[in-house]
Amino acid sequence: MQEIHTDVLIIGAGMAGATAAARSLEHGNTVVVVERAPTIGGSALYAGYAWTAPNHAVMDEVNPNGDLALRRELVDGFPAAIAWVRSLGVECGAAMTVLRYGIGHQFDTNQYVDECRRRISAQGRLFTETNTLALRTLDSAVVGAMLRLADGSECEIRATATILATGGFQADPELVAAKIHPAAGEMPLRSNPTSSGDGLRLAESVGAATSRPHSGFYGHLVPTEITFRDPGDFVALSLYYSEHALLFDVNNRRFTDETLGDHLTAMQLLQQPGARGLLVADDRVYREWIRASYVEGAVAIDKFDLTQRRAGRCGVAETLDDFTYLPQEWGYDGPAIAEQIRRVNNAGAAVQPPRTHDSTPLDQGPYYVIEARPALTFPFHGIRIDAHGRVLATNGRAIEGLFAAGSDIGGLYDHAYAGGIAPALVFGLAAADTASLPRTSV
Repeated sequence: MQEIHTDVLIIGAGMAGATAAARSLEHGNTVVVVERAPTIGGSALYAGYAWTAPNHAVMDEVNPNGDLALRRELVDGFPAAIAWVRSLGVECGAAMTVLRYGIGHQFDTNQYVDECRRRISAQGRLFTETNTLALRTLDSAVVGAMLRLADGSECEIRATATILATGGFQADPELVAAKIHPAAGEMPLRSNPTSSGDGLRLAESVGAATSRPHSGFYGHLVPTEITFRDPGDFVALSLYYSEHALLFDVNNRRFTDETLGDHLTAMQLLQQPGARGLLVADDRVYREWIRASYVEGAVAIDKFDLTQRRAGRCGVAETLDDFTYLPQEWGYDGPAIAEQIRRVNNAGAAVQPPRTHDSTPLDQGPYYVIEARPALTFPFHGIRIDAHGRVLATNGRAIEGLFAAGSDIGGLYDHAYAGGIAPALVFGLAAADTASLPRTSV
């Protein structure tokens, strides 16, 4: 059996894993990177921004139940993470506001991943289409892993440090149903198809602690009756404008404050009967939000037009009275929904559930209606780590030699969200920096 000795073994090569690899190489470590997919990059290839809360006060307000040490590290480490991206020759845009409360930078994630790949190929070793069979331990410390390579042969990696960065478990419907919500396994996957819980299982096999289950997920509303054709649909079909619209469940009632954000509304809709709802916008919302860029610099896509062309459940009502003609097979009571819209408009700022950030009446016909459902990008449940990226055991102590980063980690968010690329960068760097500290060789 082939045996390879290295300073750092990184399992998974998405944003977090590629970052940890490039940083470890910069520290002068020998590095082996293992990726299950044929190429590296994971879901990061579909992103274009890194953002998070601008300070601790905002992070505490929007994510009060997240692990305190992790959310502090995310805010404090974000500027250095952006500086790191720029140090690799990747241009980052000027700071901009994201989701009202966040601060972020636009950058070419594909260029970034390509630069990390170039460094790994030149200075380290990269194994793609490779599965990690098990972690190797010695006296309770993790000292590497057993692999099955693309050609079917097995290989043992002996490593001083092992970093788990496999991207979460969103591609495993059974895990998703068990750890997010019983109906979550039916959600369309708004992510790469290879992140199916390898990191979580490997960590648990050596006694790692995990975060609270049912703590939510990151995703967005998408039209029902439409399947994703390619990764470009992940953004094109996301109904970001829902925070300015009204959402009704199959019982014809509003159930959440839509204005808090589409990503939060998606979590709420998952818990409603059938995990589907009717999203209603008036002409003002259509003009100002449906056809506009969600984030400065992003391409504007008419979400209603795209849904209509792709044969999703959608329609236009010239007036509220025309809701009578809502197709019966959809299962909603059109007149009841129209009456609810009138009540919302008449209530203004006193409406319940509240519309905290946009209480403007939806009283300008025509009305644009799309049936929506939540789509899953990655879960919030995962491996517990400390602020340095060290994996914690069930007794609260760090497991020697084992680290985790990216969507494999849990505890950072709990029914809240403040960026996905930012934590991958921050904790990818933290894990690499800590793993590079002097330690006993294997």
